[in-house]
Amino acid sequence: MTAAPVLTAPPLPATSPAEKLTLAVVAGGLLALLLALADANPGRQTTWFYLALGLISAGTLAWSWLKYGQHPAGVQQNNLWLRDSTGRGAIAWVTGLVLTGFYVVLYWFSNNDGQGNFGPLNNLVHSLDGFSQWLRARPADQWFLYGTFYTLAILLMGGRALWKYRQSRYQLIRTASVMFFQLGFAFLIPGVLQFFQQPEYYFTYFWPLKYDYLFPGTVTALVKDGGLGVFMVFWGGMMSLLATPVLTYFLGKRWYCSWVCGCGGLAETAGDPYRHLSDKSRTAWRWEVRIIYTVLGAIIIITALLWTHFATGGTLLGAAGTVAAKGYGFAIGAVFSGVIGVGFYPLMGSRVWCRFGCPMAAYLGLLQKHFSRFRISTNGAQCISCGNCSNVCEMGIDVQQYAQRGEPIIRASCVGCGMCSTACPRGVLNLENGPREGRYQASPLIHADSLRILS
Repeated sequence: MTAAPVLTAPPLPATSPAEKLTLAVVAGGLLALLLALADANPGRQTTWFYLALGLISAGTLAWSWLKYGQHPAGVQQNNLWLRDSTGRGAIAWVTGLVLTGFYVVLYWFSNNDGQGNFGPLNNLVHSLDGFSQWLRARPADQWFLYGTFYTLAILLMGGRALWKYRQSRYQLIRTASVMFFQLGFAFLIPGVLQFFQQPEYYFTYFWPLKYDYLFPGTVTALVKDGGLGVFMVFWGGMMSLLATPVLTYFLGKRWYCSWVCGCGGLAETAGDPYRHLSDKSRTAWRWEVRIIYTVLGAIIIITALLWTHFATGGTLLGAAGTVAAKGYGFAIGAVFSGVIGVGFYPLMGSRVWCRFGCPMAAYLGLLQKHFSRFRISTNGAQCISCGNCSNVCEMGIDVQQYAQRGEPIIRASCVGCGMCSTACPRGVLNLENGPREGRYQASPLIHADSLRILS
């Protein structure tokens, strides 16, 4: 009796010496960042800090060029499930722990103590004082440090995405779009506004995602600032209540979630190596529906209560309204969107926040599913069941099941990133903004094939 053969995983492709060198440069940048964090000399802190940013940037871009720019274009799985870094191995757990730890320190242990001390991140914050003074005419704080890191991550990993998906015009434009909006509208413009003593305002974030922009306290404070403040209130209200439904009707939620939003921008660039980790099970979908619409309902109720409280002269709720708003900001705005939403990238995929918690995604999803012209059409006659489309879907949609049946994909959770279409080797999937009539109908080719089989 012969023993059963032992199945072993194929060996991973060897990393070239040039790639190892670029990764060593990135490691050197991380080491310099630790030195900036620990050095007590202010001059050396700044030197170490900018050296770290330079090495990390150069190493990441050089590695991306070697890894993707020097190889044939096209979506390749690259043994993602076999690697420790992208297959929930030891490196992924360490990465998740570091990201989660950074967010915990940022949110709860780095507040200004009144004397310009920002706790464990103090050295890194003050290393940016010169740049902050140039851009905002004020010293740096922990949020300016975070914004710098966040923007740099999108730009660097956006460069990686541009090389990786260079065969797709749609992906190139979409990636360039999120890089542009993050750098210009979410980083530089808010800083310039502060430079001119104007309110810090993010023109690419709207209620209910930026929930306080329609709170009465924020609205009244902006209106008191005069013309620009009034315009900001008008812009926020118009984008939330008028432009969002109109744009979603014509384009689906992709106009925001995959082209403009900073949360989506980070997921599509820095989170791209982890997109395959999203749970495709029906159980995950049930939890998604339960949680995300609960969050949307909560912010709608809180906003309505605060405005009712404001209209009654502040006598209706007392301190309860403020407590509710702060509680929501802590649980959803900090823990869910930050600590879990980004910290769990290496373990649960890149769209944990967008999929399970973002109220803007829920709002857009309802519009997309019931009122939009957007859909992903499928041609089941051409599907070879390779599974590439489902593997790259970061929103947990089992795209292959739709493709095999030739059914259009009209899901509230779909962000229209187009990766399923980009990854398909047969051109089965197409993003469309067609007429609403017949958008739920399966491909005519499927009906024809079924009739032939039945006959």
